Amino acid sequence: MHDIRLIRTDPKAFDLALARRGLDPLAAELVALDERRRALATELQVALARRNEASKAIGAAKANKREDEAQALMAEVAVLKERLPALEADEKNAAQLLEDALAALPNLPAPDVPDGADEDGNAEISKWGEQPAFTFDAAEHDMFGPALGLDFETAANISGARFAMLRGQLARLSRALGQFMLDIHTTEFGYEEVAPPVLVRSDALFGTGQLPKFSEDLFQTTDDRWLIPTAEVSLTNIVREKILAEAELPLRFTALTPCFRSEAGAAGRDTRGLIRQHQFDKVELVSITAPEASADEHERMAQAAQAILERLGLPYRKMLLCTGDMGFSATKTYDLEVWLPGQKRYREISSCSNCGDFQARRMNARYRPETDAKGTRFLHTLNGSGLAVGRTLVAVLENYQQPDGSVRVPDILLPYMGGLTVLEPR
Repeated sequence: MHDIRLIRTDPKAFDLALARRGLDPLAAELVALDERRRALATELQVALARRNEASKAIGAAKANKREDEAQALMAEVAVLKERLPALEADEKNAAQLLEDALAALPNLPAPDVPDGADEDGNAEISKWGEQPAFTFDAAEHDMFGPALGLDFETAANISGARFAMLRGQLARLSRALGQFMLDIHTTEFGYEEVAPPVLVRSDALFGTGQLPKFSEDLFQTTDDRWLIPTAEVSLTNIVREKILAEAELPLRFTALTPCFRSEAGAAGRDTRGLIRQHQFDKVELVSITAPEASADEHERMAQAAQAILERLGLPYRKMLLCTGDMGFSATKTYDLEVWLPGQKRYREISSCSNCGDFQARRMNARYRPETDAKGTRFLHTLNGSGLAVGRTLVAVLENYQQPDGSVRVPDILLPYMGGLTVLEPR
Protein backbone atom coordinates (compact mmCIF):
# COMPACT_ATOMS: atom_id res chain seq x y z
CA MET A 1 0.00 0.00 0.00
CA HIS A 2 1.23 3.47 -0.82
CA ASP A 3 1.16 6.62 1.29
CA ILE A 4 -1.20 9.08 -0.39
CA ARG A 5 0.55 11.94 1.38
CA LEU A 6 3.79 11.15 -0.43
CA ILE A 7 1.92 10.93 -3.72
CA ARG A 8 0.38 14.36 -3.10
CA THR A 9 3.79 15.78 -2.17
CA ASP A 10 5.63 14.54 -5.28
CA PRO A 11 3.23 13.14 -7.90
CA LYS A 12 5.84 13.30 -10.66
CA ALA A 13 8.26 11.04 -8.77
CA PHE A 14 5.45 8.57 -8.11
CA ASP A 15 4.48 8.42 -11.78
CA LEU A 16 8.10 7.96 -12.83
CA ALA A 17 8.41 5.02 -10.42
CA LEU A 18 5.17 3.50 -11.75
CA ALA A 19 6.53 3.87 -15.28
CA ARG A 20 9.50 1.70 -14.29
CA ARG A 21 6.92 -0.98 -13.42
CA GLY A 22 5.35 -0.55 -16.86
CA LEU A 23 2.29 1.33 -15.59
CA ASP A 24 0.69 4.51 -16.88
CA PRO A 25 0.69 7.72 -14.76
CA LEU A 26 -1.86 7.54 -11.95
CA ALA A 27 -0.84 10.20 -9.45
CA ALA A 28 -3.35 12.79 -10.70
CA GLU A 29 -6.19 10.28 -10.52
CA LEU A 30 -5.21 9.19 -7.02
CA VAL A 31 -4.85 12.77 -5.79
CA ALA A 32 -8.31 13.58 -7.23
CA LEU A 33 -9.81 10.62 -5.37
CA ASP A 34 -8.09 11.77 -2.21
CA GLU A 35 -9.31 15.35 -2.64
CA ARG A 36 -12.87 14.06 -3.07
CA ARG A 37 -12.51 11.94 0.08
CA ARG A 38 -11.05 14.82 2.08
CA ALA A 39 -13.75 17.24 0.90
CA LEU A 40 -16.49 14.80 1.90
CA ALA A 41 -14.81 14.15 5.25
CA THR A 42 -14.64 17.90 5.91
CA GLU A 43 -18.26 18.35 4.87
CA LEU A 44 -19.29 15.49 7.15
CA GLN A 45 -17.37 16.91 10.11
CA VAL A 46 -18.91 20.36 9.57
CA ALA A 47 -22.40 18.87 9.35
CA LEU A 48 -21.91 16.79 12.50
CA ALA A 49 -20.53 19.75 14.39
CA ARG A 50 -23.43 21.96 13.27
CA ARG A 51 -25.97 19.30 14.26
CA ASN A 52 -24.49 19.05 17.72
CA GLU A 53 -24.26 22.84 18.04
CA ALA A 54 -27.85 23.36 16.90
CA SER A 55 -29.15 20.58 19.16
CA LYS A 56 -27.63 22.31 22.18
CA ALA A 57 -28.96 25.69 21.05
CA ILE A 58 -32.54 24.36 20.93
CA GLY A 59 -32.62 23.91 24.69
CA ALA A 60 -31.21 27.38 25.30
CA ALA A 61 -33.74 28.96 22.94
CA LYS A 62 -36.66 27.22 24.65
CA ALA A 63 -35.37 28.14 28.10
CA ASN A 64 -35.33 31.79 27.03
CA LYS A 65 -38.79 31.44 25.41
CA ARG A 66 -37.43 32.13 21.93
CA GLU A 67 -39.86 29.73 20.29
CA ASP A 68 -39.35 30.88 16.73
CA GLU A 69 -35.61 30.38 17.09
CA ALA A 70 -36.13 26.95 18.65
CA GLN A 71 -38.42 25.88 15.81
CA ALA A 72 -35.91 27.07 13.21
CA LEU A 73 -33.11 25.16 14.94
CA MET A 74 -35.26 22.04 15.18
CA ALA A 75 -35.97 22.23 11.46
CA GLU A 76 -32.27 22.64 10.73
CA VAL A 77 -31.39 19.62 12.90
CA ALA A 78 -34.05 17.56 11.15
CA VAL A 79 -32.56 18.44 7.75
CA LEU A 80 -29.06 17.59 8.98
CA LYS A 81 -30.19 14.24 10.42
CA GLU A 82 -31.81 13.36 7.12
CA ARG A 83 -28.71 14.39 5.16
CA LEU A 84 -26.03 12.80 7.36
CA PRO A 85 -26.53 9.11 6.41
CA ALA A 86 -26.05 9.87 2.71
CA LEU A 87 -23.05 12.06 3.47
CA GLU A 88 -21.52 9.33 5.65
CA ALA A 89 -22.10 6.78 2.89
CA ASP A 90 -20.51 9.07 0.30
CA GLU A 91 -17.46 9.65 2.49
CA LYS A 92 -17.10 5.93 3.17
CA ASN A 93 -17.45 5.12 -0.52
CA ALA A 94 -14.86 7.74 -1.49
CA ALA A 95 -12.42 6.35 1.08
CA GLN A 96 -12.98 2.81 -0.24
CA LEU A 97 -12.43 3.90 -3.83
CA LEU A 98 -9.10 5.45 -2.86
CA GLU A 99 -8.06 2.40 -0.82
CA ASP A 100 -8.99 0.03 -3.66
CA ALA A 101 -7.02 2.11 -6.17
CA LEU A 102 -3.94 2.17 -3.93
CA ALA A 103 -4.25 -1.54 -3.06
CA ALA A 104 -4.18 -2.53 -6.73
CA LEU A 105 -0.78 -0.91 -7.34
CA PRO A 106 2.50 -2.82 -6.91
CA ASN A 107 5.34 -1.64 -4.72
CA LEU A 108 7.74 0.87 -6.25
CA PRO A 109 11.20 -0.39 -7.27
CA ALA A 110 14.27 0.64 -5.32
CA PRO A 111 16.66 2.99 -7.15
CA ASP A 112 19.27 0.26 -7.74
CA VAL A 113 16.80 -2.20 -9.31
CA PRO A 114 17.53 -2.51 -13.05
CA ASP A 115 14.83 -1.61 -15.55
CA GLY A 116 13.53 -4.41 -17.72
CA ALA A 117 10.37 -6.01 -19.07
CA ASP A 118 11.00 -9.62 -18.02
CA GLU A 119 13.64 -12.06 -16.77
CA ASP A 120 15.94 -11.09 -19.65
CA GLY A 121 16.48 -7.78 -17.83
CA ASN A 122 17.75 -9.40 -14.62
CA ALA A 123 21.34 -8.76 -13.58
CA GLU A 124 23.73 -11.47 -12.48
CA ILE A 125 25.43 -10.50 -9.22
CA SER A 126 27.61 -13.54 -8.58
CA LYS A 127 28.12 -17.25 -9.20
CA TRP A 128 29.19 -19.99 -6.81
CA GLY A 129 30.37 -23.55 -7.35
CA GLU A 130 31.52 -25.66 -10.27
CA GLN A 131 28.99 -27.37 -12.48
CA PRO A 132 29.51 -31.15 -12.16
CA ALA A 133 31.34 -32.85 -15.02
CA PHE A 134 29.65 -36.17 -15.74
CA THR A 135 31.08 -39.03 -17.79
CA PHE A 136 27.52 -39.78 -18.95
CA ASP A 137 24.58 -37.77 -20.20
CA ALA A 138 22.94 -36.19 -17.16
CA ALA A 139 19.22 -37.00 -16.97
CA GLU A 140 16.36 -34.87 -15.70
CA HIS A 141 15.02 -35.94 -12.31
CA ASP A 142 11.64 -37.13 -13.60
CA MET A 143 13.39 -39.68 -15.83
CA PHE A 144 15.24 -41.58 -13.09
CA GLY A 145 13.31 -40.37 -10.02
CA PRO A 146 10.46 -42.93 -10.25
CA ALA A 147 12.91 -45.78 -9.65
CA LEU A 148 13.97 -43.99 -6.44
CA GLY A 149 10.45 -43.45 -5.07
CA LEU A 150 9.09 -40.47 -7.02
CA ASP A 151 5.50 -41.59 -7.66
CA PHE A 152 3.56 -39.33 -10.01
CA GLU A 153 1.05 -41.98 -11.10
CA THR A 154 -0.40 -42.72 -7.66
CA ALA A 155 -0.53 -39.01 -6.83
CA ALA A 156 -2.40 -38.32 -10.07
CA ASN A 157 -4.92 -41.08 -9.29
CA ILE A 158 -5.56 -39.52 -5.87
CA SER A 159 -5.33 -35.79 -6.59
CA GLY A 160 -4.93 -35.15 -10.32
CA ALA A 161 -2.17 -33.47 -12.27
CA ARG A 162 0.68 -31.53 -10.67
CA PHE A 163 0.85 -33.58 -7.51
CA ALA A 164 3.61 -35.99 -6.50
CA MET A 165 4.07 -38.68 -3.89
CA LEU A 166 7.52 -39.27 -2.42
CA ARG A 167 8.07 -42.77 -1.09
CA GLY A 168 10.66 -44.54 0.99
CA GLN A 169 14.22 -43.28 0.64
CA LEU A 170 13.13 -40.25 -1.40
CA ALA A 171 10.65 -39.18 1.27
CA ARG A 172 13.43 -39.48 3.83
CA LEU A 173 15.77 -37.34 1.74
CA SER A 174 13.09 -34.66 1.40
CA ARG A 175 12.51 -34.68 5.15
CA ALA A 176 16.26 -34.48 5.74
CA LEU A 177 16.52 -31.41 3.53
CA GLY A 178 13.79 -29.58 5.44
CA GLN A 179 15.27 -30.43 8.82
CA PHE A 180 18.75 -29.44 7.71
CA MET A 181 17.51 -26.06 6.46
CA LEU A 182 15.67 -25.33 9.70
CA ASP A 183 18.69 -26.31 11.77
CA ILE A 184 20.98 -23.93 9.88
CA HIS A 185 18.54 -21.01 9.96
CA THR A 186 17.72 -21.36 13.66
CA THR A 187 21.17 -22.15 15.06
CA GLU A 188 23.40 -20.09 12.78
CA PHE A 189 21.23 -17.21 11.58
CA GLY A 190 19.00 -16.62 14.59
CA TYR A 191 15.58 -17.27 13.05
CA GLU A 192 12.86 -18.38 15.43
CA GLU A 193 11.19 -21.59 14.27
CA VAL A 194 7.41 -21.34 13.97
CA ALA A 195 4.76 -23.94 13.16
CA PRO A 196 2.06 -21.62 11.75
CA PRO A 197 -1.47 -22.20 10.43
CA VAL A 198 -1.67 -23.05 6.75
CA LEU A 199 -5.28 -21.83 6.54
CA VAL A 200 -5.67 -18.05 6.77
CA ARG A 201 -8.36 -15.42 6.41
CA SER A 202 -8.63 -12.97 3.55
CA ASP A 203 -7.21 -10.04 5.52
CA ALA A 204 -3.95 -11.94 6.07
CA LEU A 205 -3.51 -12.41 2.31
CA PHE A 206 -4.44 -8.80 1.71
CA GLY A 207 -1.74 -7.78 4.16
CA THR A 208 1.03 -9.56 2.26
CA GLY A 209 -0.31 -8.53 -1.15
CA GLN A 210 -1.74 -11.76 -2.60
CA LEU A 211 -5.30 -10.41 -2.41
CA PRO A 212 -7.18 -9.06 -4.19
CA LYS A 213 -5.01 -9.17 -7.32
CA PHE A 214 -3.90 -12.82 -7.29
CA SER A 215 -6.97 -14.69 -6.01
CA GLU A 216 -6.97 -17.01 -9.05
CA ASP A 217 -3.56 -18.36 -8.03
CA LEU A 218 -4.86 -19.46 -4.62
CA PHE A 219 -7.01 -22.26 -3.22
CA GLN A 220 -10.04 -21.11 -1.21
CA THR A 221 -12.10 -23.20 1.21
CA THR A 222 -15.88 -23.22 1.56
CA ASP A 223 -15.74 -21.20 4.80
CA ASP A 224 -13.85 -18.26 3.23
CA ARG A 225 -10.40 -19.30 4.35
CA TRP A 226 -7.43 -19.78 2.03
CA LEU A 227 -4.59 -22.29 1.85
CA ILE A 228 -1.31 -20.40 2.10
CA PRO A 229 0.77 -20.07 -1.08
CA THR A 230 3.80 -19.56 1.17
CA ALA A 231 4.44 -19.31 4.91
CA GLU A 232 5.32 -15.67 4.27
CA VAL A 233 1.61 -15.00 4.76
CA SER A 234 1.36 -16.57 8.21
CA LEU A 235 4.75 -15.37 9.46
CA THR A 236 4.51 -11.75 8.29
CA ASN A 237 1.02 -11.40 9.77
CA ILE A 238 2.43 -12.16 13.22
CA VAL A 239 2.92 -8.38 13.54
CA ARG A 240 -0.42 -7.45 12.00
CA GLU A 241 -2.11 -4.49 13.75
CA LYS A 242 0.64 -4.36 16.39
CA ILE A 243 2.87 -1.59 17.65
CA LEU A 244 6.29 -2.97 18.61
CA ALA A 245 9.02 -1.38 20.66
CA GLU A 246 12.15 -0.65 18.63
CA ALA A 247 14.13 -2.77 21.10
CA GLU A 248 12.20 -5.84 19.92
CA LEU A 249 13.59 -5.50 16.40
CA PRO A 250 14.62 -7.27 14.32
CA LEU A 251 12.23 -10.20 14.47
CA ARG A 252 13.24 -13.22 12.40
CA PHE A 253 10.93 -16.18 11.76
CA THR A 254 11.31 -19.42 9.83
CA ALA A 255 8.86 -22.22 9.10
CA LEU A 256 8.70 -25.44 7.11
CA THR A 257 5.18 -25.77 5.72
CA PRO A 258 3.28 -27.19 2.80
CA CYS A 259 2.39 -24.47 0.28
CA PHE A 260 -0.51 -24.50 -2.15
CA ARG A 261 -0.79 -22.73 -5.50
CA SER A 262 -3.37 -23.22 -8.21
CA GLU A 263 -0.87 -22.01 -10.86
CA ALA A 264 -3.80 -20.53 -12.79
CA GLY A 265 -1.47 -18.50 -14.98
CA ALA A 266 1.08 -21.25 -15.56
CA ALA A 267 -0.65 -23.45 -18.14
CA GLY A 268 1.84 -25.41 -20.17
CA ARG A 269 4.81 -24.51 -17.99
CA ASP A 270 6.91 -27.22 -16.29
CA THR A 271 4.17 -29.82 -16.55
CA ARG A 272 6.72 -32.59 -15.95
CA GLY A 273 8.48 -33.30 -12.69
CA LEU A 274 8.56 -31.48 -9.37
CA ILE A 275 9.40 -27.95 -10.51
CA ARG A 276 5.84 -26.58 -10.56
CA GLN A 277 3.37 -28.36 -8.27
CA HIS A 278 0.04 -27.46 -6.70
CA GLN A 279 1.41 -28.59 -3.31
CA PHE A 280 5.02 -28.37 -2.19
CA ASP A 281 7.10 -27.93 0.95
CA LYS A 282 9.15 -24.81 1.55
CA VAL A 283 11.28 -23.36 4.32
CA GLU A 284 10.35 -19.69 4.56
CA LEU A 285 12.34 -16.82 6.07
CA VAL A 286 10.66 -13.62 7.28
CA SER A 287 12.27 -10.60 8.91
CA ILE A 288 10.62 -7.59 10.54
CA THR A 289 12.91 -4.57 10.91
CA ALA A 290 13.17 -0.83 11.33
CA PRO A 291 13.42 1.02 8.00
CA GLU A 292 17.10 1.87 8.42
CA ALA A 293 18.01 -1.81 8.88
CA SER A 294 16.07 -3.44 6.06
CA ALA A 295 18.71 -3.10 3.33
CA ASP A 296 21.34 -4.88 5.46
CA GLU A 297 18.76 -7.44 6.54
CA HIS A 298 18.03 -8.18 2.90
CA GLU A 299 21.67 -9.04 2.26
CA ARG A 300 21.76 -11.15 5.42
CA MET A 301 18.65 -13.09 4.40
CA ALA A 302 20.12 -13.85 0.97
CA GLN A 303 23.29 -15.07 2.66
CA ALA A 304 21.26 -17.46 4.82
CA ALA A 305 19.66 -18.99 1.73
CA GLN A 306 23.01 -19.10 -0.07
CA ALA A 307 24.53 -20.94 2.88
CA ILE A 308 22.12 -23.84 2.36
CA LEU A 309 23.11 -24.21 -1.30
CA GLU A 310 26.79 -23.99 -0.49
CA ARG A 311 26.62 -26.57 2.32
CA LEU A 312 24.84 -28.90 -0.10
CA GLY A 313 27.50 -28.27 -2.75
CA LEU A 314 24.95 -27.06 -5.31
CA PRO A 315 26.22 -24.56 -7.91
CA TYR A 316 24.07 -21.43 -8.13
CA ARG A 317 23.99 -17.86 -9.28
CA LYS A 318 22.57 -14.79 -7.54
CA MET A 319 20.39 -12.53 -9.67
CA LEU A 320 19.04 -9.03 -9.04
CA LEU A 321 15.56 -8.96 -10.53
CA CYS A 322 14.56 -6.17 -12.87
CA THR A 323 11.43 -4.05 -12.53
CA GLY A 324 9.39 -6.26 -14.86
CA ASP A 325 10.23 -9.55 -13.12
CA MET A 326 9.83 -8.46 -9.50
CA GLY A 327 6.90 -9.62 -7.36
CA PHE A 328 3.95 -7.36 -6.55
CA SER A 329 4.97 -6.51 -2.97
CA ALA A 330 8.73 -6.26 -3.46
CA THR A 331 10.83 -3.14 -3.80
CA LYS A 332 13.99 -5.22 -4.42
CA THR A 333 14.47 -8.95 -4.98
CA TYR A 334 17.37 -11.34 -5.24
CA ASP A 335 16.73 -14.69 -6.92
CA LEU A 336 19.03 -17.63 -6.29
CA GLU A 337 19.10 -19.96 -9.28
CA VAL A 338 20.50 -23.46 -8.85
CA TRP A 339 22.22 -25.37 -11.65
CA LEU A 340 20.23 -28.37 -12.91
CA PRO A 341 22.46 -30.63 -15.04
CA GLY A 342 19.51 -32.50 -16.54
CA GLN A 343 17.95 -29.31 -17.85
CA LYS A 344 21.39 -27.79 -18.47
CA ARG A 345 20.32 -24.44 -17.08
CA TYR A 346 19.86 -22.47 -13.88
CA ARG A 347 16.42 -22.52 -12.24
CA GLU A 348 15.03 -20.37 -9.45
CA ILE A 349 15.20 -22.00 -6.04
CA SER A 350 14.86 -18.95 -3.78
CA SER A 351 13.55 -15.40 -3.95
CA CYS A 352 14.56 -12.98 -1.19
CA SER A 353 12.60 -9.73 -1.22
CA ASN A 354 12.67 -6.48 0.68
CA CYS A 355 9.11 -5.11 0.75
CA GLY A 356 9.90 -1.88 2.59
CA ASP A 357 6.80 -0.58 4.40
CA PHE A 358 4.45 -1.77 1.62
CA GLN A 359 3.07 -4.79 3.49
CA ALA A 360 3.23 -3.08 6.89
CA ARG A 361 0.85 -0.36 5.67
CA ARG A 362 -1.59 -3.02 4.49
CA MET A 363 -1.33 -4.76 7.87
CA ASN A 364 -1.09 -1.59 9.97
CA ALA A 365 2.10 -2.95 11.56
CA ARG A 366 4.15 -0.29 13.29
CA TYR A 367 6.87 0.28 15.86
CA ARG A 368 7.68 3.02 18.32
CA PRO A 369 11.19 4.50 17.79
CA GLU A 370 13.25 4.85 20.96
CA THR A 371 13.91 8.51 20.10
CA ASP A 372 10.21 9.32 19.77
CA ALA A 373 8.07 8.02 22.63
CA LYS A 374 4.84 9.39 21.17
CA GLY A 375 5.12 8.77 17.43
CA THR A 376 5.07 5.48 15.50
CA ARG A 377 6.47 4.41 12.14
CA PHE A 378 5.61 1.59 9.79
CA LEU A 379 7.83 -1.46 9.98
CA HIS A 380 9.75 -2.92 7.06
CA THR A 381 9.10 -6.55 6.12
CA LEU A 382 11.27 -9.02 4.20
CA ASN A 383 10.70 -12.57 3.05
CA GLY A 384 12.66 -15.28 1.30
CA SER A 385 12.81 -18.98 0.53
CA GLY A 386 15.38 -20.79 2.52
CA LEU A 387 14.78 -22.98 0.41
CA ALA A 388 11.97 -24.53 -1.62
CA VAL A 389 12.37 -28.15 -0.52
CA GLY A 390 11.01 -29.77 -3.68
CA ARG A 391 13.27 -27.79 -5.98
CA THR A 392 16.24 -28.47 -3.69
CA LEU A 393 15.42 -32.17 -3.92
CA VAL A 394 15.44 -31.87 -7.71
CA ALA A 395 18.82 -30.14 -7.57
CA VAL A 396 20.30 -32.82 -5.32
CA LEU A 397 18.97 -35.62 -7.52
CA GLU A 398 20.35 -34.10 -10.72
CA ASN A 399 23.70 -32.92 -9.34
CA TYR A 400 24.44 -36.11 -7.38
CA GLN A 401 23.12 -38.67 -9.92
CA GLN A 402 25.31 -41.65 -10.77
CA PRO A 403 25.63 -43.64 -14.04
CA ASP A 404 23.62 -46.59 -12.65
CA GLY A 405 20.62 -44.38 -11.76
CA SER A 406 21.50 -44.12 -8.08
CA VAL A 407 22.00 -40.82 -6.26
CA ARG A 408 24.73 -40.10 -3.73
CA VAL A 409 23.53 -38.36 -0.56
CA PRO A 410 25.39 -35.06 0.09
CA ASP A 411 27.74 -35.42 3.06
CA ILE A 412 26.03 -32.64 5.02
CA LEU A 413 22.77 -34.64 5.03
CA LEU A 414 24.23 -37.95 6.23
CA PRO A 415 23.41 -37.28 9.93
CA TYR A 416 19.74 -36.99 8.93
CA MET A 417 19.58 -40.13 6.79
CA GLY A 418 19.82 -42.95 9.34
CA GLY A 419 22.89 -44.51 7.73
CA LEU A 420 21.64 -44.21 4.13
CA THR A 421 24.45 -42.91 1.92
CA VAL A 422 23.10 -43.68 -1.53
CA LEU A 423 19.59 -43.78 -2.97
CA GLU A 424 19.35 -47.00 -4.92
CA PRO A 425 16.92 -47.60 -7.79
CA ARG A 426 14.31 -50.22 -7.02
